[in-house]
Amino acid sequence: MIVRSLVWFALGIVGGFVAAHMVNKDPRGQEVLAQLDSRIGEFTDHMSDAYRQQETRLSEIIDDVKSVASSAVDKTADAVDEAAAAAKKAASPSD
Repeated sequence: MIVRSLVWFALGIVGGFVAAHMVNKDPRGQEVLAQLDSRIGEFTDHMSDAYRQQETRLSEIIDDVKSVASSAVDKTADAVDEAAAAAKKAASPSD
């Protein structure tokens, strides 16, 4: 069963190459293939642009999260220092 599927797959690939070669011999076929190539190029350009935009958005979000996390760590450290100072002051005997 698998061998039969592989044979059909290989025949499909070979048939595709033969058909493309025959279409490429005809000037109208060349024009069609050139248009197809142009549209594929436009599609890949659009996909690349969309990927870069998403990458930029994610980078900005990550930078914002890092900033918020850093601020939270700083505020927590300040609160711990204040609590430690207050505990130290409360624990020391008053004169």
